[in-house]
Amino acid sequence: MRAYSPDQLRNVVLLGHGGAGKTTLAEALLFTAGAIGRMGRVEDRNTVSDFDEHEHQHRYSISTSLLALEWADRRLNLLDAPGYPDFEGEAIAATHAADSALVLVDAIAGIQGGTEIAWRQADLRGALPRAIVVTRMDRENADFDAVLAALRARFGTRVVPVTIPIGAAHDLTGVVDIVSGEARAGADGAPAPAPDALADAVAAAREQLLESVAETDDALLTAYLDGASIDGASLEAALAAAVRAGDIVPVFACAGYNAIGVRALLDRLVELLPSPLGREYRLASGDTLTTSADGALVAHVFKTTADPFVGRLTYMRVFSGTLRPDANPYNVQHSAPERLGHVFLMRGKEQIAMSELVAGDIGVAAKLAVTTTGDTFVAAEAQKMLRLPPLPFPEPTYRSALHPRTKADVDKLSNALARIVEQDPTIRVHRDSDTGEMIVTTIGDAQAQIAAARLEKNYGVTVDAVLPRVPYRETISTPAKSEYRHKKQTGGHGQYGHVVIQINPGARGSGFTFEEHVVGGNVPRQFIPAVEKGIVETLPAGPLAHSPIVDVRVTLLDGSAHAVDSSEMAFKLAASQALKQGMLQAHPVLLEPMMRLIIRVPSDHVGDVMSDLNSRRGHVHGVEPDGAVSTVQAEAPLAEVQRYAVGLRALTGGRGRFTIAFDHYAEVPAHVQDQVLKQLAAAEA
Repeated sequence: MRAYSPDQLRNVVLLGHGGAGKTTLAEALLFTAGAIGRMGRVEDRNTVSDFDEHEHQHRYSISTSLLALEWADRRLNLLDAPGYPDFEGEAIAATHAADSALVLVDAIAGIQGGTEIAWRQADLRGALPRAIVVTRMDRENADFDAVLAALRARFGTRVVPVTIPIGAAHDLTGVVDIVSGEARAGADGAPAPAPDALADAVAAAREQLLESVAETDDALLTAYLDGASIDGASLEAALAAAVRAGDIVPVFACAGYNAIGVRALLDRLVELLPSPLGREYRLASGDTLTTSADGALVAHVFKTTADPFVGRLTYMRVFSGTLRPDANPYNVQHSAPERLGHVFLMRGKEQIAMSELVAGDIGVAAKLAVTTTGDTFVAAEAQKMLRLPPLPFPEPTYRSALHPRTKADVDKLSNALARIVEQDPTIRVHRDSDTGEMIVTTIGDAQAQIAAARLEKNYGVTVDAVLPRVPYRETISTPAKSEYRHKKQTGGHGQYGHVVIQINPGARGSGFTFEEHVVGGNVPRQFIPAVEKGIVETLPAGPLAHSPIVDVRVTLLDGSAHAVDSSEMAFKLAASQALKQGMLQAHPVLLEPMMRLIIRVPSDHVGDVMSDLNSRRGHVHGVEPDGAVSTVQAEAPLAEVQRYAVGLRALTGGRGRFTIAFDHYAEVPAHVQDQVLKQLAAAEA
């Protein structure tokens, strides 16, 4: 593939609800541009974009694919991003590597939760220029007019049609380009006169387009208000400027499987969407970086894959300067140079070798030593260590415990998880110090299942992903006095230790405190530290659920010693048993971690969310309406919200978002405690 200058590049991310047809459209674009000889189908598991075995199995995209194609003396770098909510991190990274977005909307389902998520992702990228493609127009019940009306109602009148369909469902034969007035029939999209039956619809759409575009261009507005004729070239120029400024969002109709409307879409993409040249980006320092081939090298890594067969592939966007294999750029985050072997363009899994990546280009380097997702490259001789801001990945909230099945799996798990996290920064891994479990936190259940499947397929580590155990605590609800005499006679010296202790409930969160009020030397001074040590060593396993004992105050009141048989060990054992007995007398209770939740949902779903929280033993502290979105502040037990991500998604159609953090420990209600203890006993058995 030949080299292109920055002004000839178009970096476009495909976004939308899962199942809206992104992968199918990408396949149609590649086929129409001549990049592939035949179109694959998702159902046949032979598309260029979805090449991973897990994508074939689940029939949806899991990771972003980079697809390079050439059209009209331009190169398009398409980023086919997953629409499934669990893999939102992939879509966010792809959006930050792109200069524009195509938001796909199903002609039957219309606006869905994923549509709004995609729109928000483009907004967070800094009002990213975008276009909308109404897909699947060849399906039964497809309704372009209804979808267009819903889009304008939801996203405003800047949403205007640029192509409209000729027919629908089985009668779909082509599209009409509103700017030129020509029909583009069939898969080849050859220009032809528009059908007479659509004359009124084309005129109405052109009037709508003229009115919206004129509002963005003073000269065009004057001509429009004066009733002057506006030629296609003037309209095209004003439309392109408005789209690149984000003032207009053009809408296209197409059918990916039949490639109808795809050629017209390609023509308009290269004309309307912006090139990277001259675009400005905010650095982590707050300074501005302008895309220029003559500028200093700055490249940003937005994705990393680590396959045991292919090796590590590092996907990067060059924001300034030119990246050449012999440059050996400097990694700012790791303060180390990287040795580049080759750089490639990608078309799915196909690697296309390039001699350089110019400013604005997106490519891949293989087998880098230290670089990970989010890192910034600069020239080795750079005087300023410029750095792009970190990618705004969502915080994962879905918790799973990984239980290795064999000893060999245990030995390999940590290294394999490190490789998984390297590929997907939205996955968090830590070992729970209380339960000893390896906890993996993901955005949702599908991401957790895929991670477990990759551990097995790529690294030979077999695990069961199960609901994590809750790190309960134990405490007491009433004071108690306990006495224990440890006395054991053997052939030689015996063992003797006798203690009397008082245990009292402490303030919540106070932990453990020890005091001694022994008078008369009944417990010799040298044995008092042993008493405290015996109690401390007993705290990790309480009498109810073998959970740590917290929030108790233990006072050593009295005891006795033997001149020969007493020892530190004897007093340790006596203190330990005294605490165990005293805990049972003091009405022990379980404490559970309470989590603080901040939930942002569409305002019309607030009632459902509050009702659901009540069913989870949660407490709503307040609701803050903000137009169409409301923020619910609540707390709920960890036991009830470890998998809340799935429940909230179902309640809100994927539109809800939440953050979760530990807040405090609270007493488990008596009826719930009985159930928990039965479950723990059954699990232990």
